Amino acid sequence: MALVSWVMDFCIAVCQQAQTWMYGGLDSNVFLQYLAWVTYPVVLITFSAGFTQILAPQAVGSGIPEMKTILRGVVLKEYLTLKTFVAKVIGLTCALGSGMPLGKEGPFVHIASLCAALLSKFMSLFGGIYEEPGLVGIKDFSLLGSKNESRNIEMLAAACAVGVGCCFAAPIGGVLFSIEVTSTFFAVRNYWRGFFAATFSAFIFRVLAVWNNEEETITALFKTRFRLDFPFDLQELPAFAVIGIASGFGGALFVYLNRLIVQFMRKQKTINKFLMKKRLLYPALVTLLISTLTFPPGFGQYMAGKLTQKESLVTLLDNRTWAKQGIAEEFDYIGHSQAWQHPQVNVFVTLVLFIVMKFWMSALATTIPVPCGAFMPVFVIGAAFGRLVGESMAAWFPDGIHSDGSIYPIVPGGYAVVGAAALSGAVTHTVSTAVIVFELTGQISHILPVMIAVILANAVAQSLQPSLYDSIIRIKKLPYLPELGWGHHEY
Repeated sequence: MALVSWVMDFCIAVCQQAQTWMYGGLDSNVFLQYLAWVTYPVVLITFSAGFTQILAPQAVGSGIPEMKTILRGVVLKEYLTLKTFVAKVIGLTCALGSGMPLGKEGPFVHIASLCAALLSKFMSLFGGIYEEPGLVGIKDFSLLGSKNESRNIEMLAAACAVGVGCCFAAPIGGVLFSIEVTSTFFAVRNYWRGFFAATFSAFIFRVLAVWNNEEETITALFKTRFRLDFPFDLQELPAFAVIGIASGFGGALFVYLNRLIVQFMRKQKTINKFLMKKRLLYPALVTLLISTLTFPPGFGQYMAGKLTQKESLVTLLDNRTWAKQGIAEEFDYIGHSQAWQHPQVNVFVTLVLFIVMKFWMSALATTIPVPCGAFMPVFVIGAAFGRLVGESMAAWFPDGIHSDGSIYPIVPGGYAVVGAAALSGAVTHTVSTAVIVFELTGQISHILPVMIAVILANAVAQSLQPSLYDSIIRIKKLPYLPELGWGHHEY
């Protein structure tokens, strides 16, 4: 899985560089630039949609909803086959390479489960790895059937942890996330298996980066350098709590919007018939719309349109302040941060536009019939929202909130970390996004604010909407046992 993840990251980076290169090479003619900027993602997404449609239509979408169903004991045929694996990997690489606001975390859980299922099959060719010594030679294999069945479920449970682990190089968060998302009950004996596999995959994934001279040593994927002696003031905690509550509403709205778009497409009979005939038209139109709006010389200049998801996340978690007060005179927009700077409008307008536009774009983009997840775009939107609150705080308190006369300026990057964890936690109904954030940034200084925000976000989102995965399960009408809890007497 680590090898798959690394190779895919490499191919995705090459695809995105190709688009930037084409766009940069045509800077004499804006119209040609626009054509290059728009055609490239449309071609990639259309290819991805067509390829998965022909080879394995079940590879479309995130994959976590189906894994959830499988781990609850429902047999979904065709779902763990080699064809699905090929379609998922190639389709996902093209979809992410196009630069659309899509994620790779959900599909990775599915890809890892495919790996596990195929490896299990491969191993069982050699007389089965799980035969009890006393049962070999017995003709009645009814016992072995049930044994292998439970072992397969255990393999899949470990695989789900690996999927998240090698995607973010976050083994601990990966295991916890997979437990929260996929299983209602969890066999503790799978716990160390999940950790064992996830740690290996995360380790190999980062070692490959060192070996390829991308990194000097094994570090976090999005390294931050917030100060440790005084990470935040006690009086900033209400601001973190506000981020959490707002993210809860935002997460519920995202799930609702996503479901609304799908149901709208299904209810309109004429649209539905037309799209069923021309399967590739819908993905092409959505991609055209989104890439037109992010075109950098056009509207994209007001929302950092030319940054890829990775670049925007790196700039949002930056530990310098962008607001022009107090000590920020010496701040120059270095590297990718320049995309947030605009001569006519200030940083706050850019951030608000980025959040609003990306919000509905991501909800729309995740309905395209290609292999894609929603975790990463939601994560970036959350980071932008946190950054917005952080920049506002830094503008209100240019010298920091005074405690004992010493000046500790406010760190907006810390707010971005809190926002990212809270919004992604609200959409997926998990608390483990907090741990994933610490492993991604390599810093644990904001552990309390992040936990407070994530728990508040979860409390709000869970009372309003099902998680994104449960919502998709309902849309797809997968066989699924609902949660039995308080207030669910009708079940």
